[in-house]
Amino acid sequence: MPNRLAKRYGLRLGAGRFVAGVTIREAIETVRELNRQGKLATLDYLGEFVGSAEEAAHTAGMCLSTLSAIAASDVRANLSLKLTSLGLDVEEALCLAHMRDILREAERHGLFVRIDMEDFSHCERTIRIYKTLRREFAHVGIAIQAYLYRSLEDVRDLETLGANLRLVKGAYKESAEVAFPRKADVDAQFLELIRMHLSSGCYTAVATHDPRIVDAAMAFIAETSIPGDRYEFQMLFGIGEELQQRLTEAGCKVRVYVPFGADWFGYFMRRLAERPANVWFVVKNLFRRRDAA
Repeated sequence: MPNRLAKRYGLRLGAGRFVAGVTIREAIETVRELNRQGKLATLDYLGEFVGSAEEAAHTAGMCLSTLSAIAASDVRANLSLKLTSLGLDVEEALCLAHMRDILREAERHGLFVRIDMEDFSHCERTIRIYKTLRREFAHVGIAIQAYLYRSLEDVRDLETLGANLRLVKGAYKESAEVAFPRKADVDAQFLELIRMHLSSGCYTAVATHDPRIVDAAMAFIAETSIPGDRYEFQMLFGIGEELQQRLTEAGCKVRVYVPFGADWFGYFMRRLAERPANVWFVVKNLFRRRDAA
C-alpha cells in the first residue's frame, strides 16, 4: 500500500526533487537543462528485483528506447542500469542476453553504459557478468561500493581489465559481516579506492556529495597531475547542487545521475534514509500542499 500511495502522490509531495519524472521525454528535458548548466548526465530507468522474464524484457526495452532517445535528442548523457531489473534473479543467462542487446545498441550510437551495483547478495554475480561483457565491449563500466570489505580486492582485479569504475560509498543496509559499520572506516577505504584507481590509468568516476572527499580527491589529482580526461565527479539529481556548480565552474567534468520511471519508490526511500535533510524537504512539501488546499 505505501508503494501504491507513493506512486500516486509522491512526485508531487517531494520525490520530484530526486526523480526526473515518469517518461523518457521528461528525463530528456531534465538532461537538456543540466547540459545548459555545463553538466553531463547518466539516465537510469528505475526498477529492480523484477520477478519474471516479461518484466525483464520490458525494462530492457525501456533501456533500448532510452539509448535511442539520447541519440535522437543529441543530449550529453549515457545510460545506467541495474542487473536485477534485467532479470538477474530470474535467470543469469537471460540478464546477460539483455545486456548484450543493450550494449550493441549503445555501441551503434557511440554511447556508454554503466552497471549499477546493488546489495551484497548480488555483488559477485554483477561483477562476474561485468567481466564477461568487458571482454566483448569497451563501452561498459561498473560501480563499486567502498563500504564493502571486499572492494579493495575487487578494484585491483577489475583494473586488470582496464575497468571504467564509478566509486561510491554505498547506499544499501548491509551486515557488519560484509561491510564497514563505521563511517570513518568507509571514508578511509573510499579515499584509498579513489587514489588507487586514479593512479591505475583507468577512468575513474568519483560519486559523492561529501565535500571532504571531493576536496581530498581534487588535492590528489593536482599532486599527481591526473589528466582531466581520466576522471569525473558524479552526483545525484537534486542533491549537492552547490557542490556540482562549484566543480563545474572549476572546469571539472560533472555528471548527474538522473533517475526516471514509475518504479521509483525504492530509490526514493534510499535517498530519504541517507540524509535527514531529505526527509525534512518532503515534510515541508507535504504541509505546503495541505496549506494550499
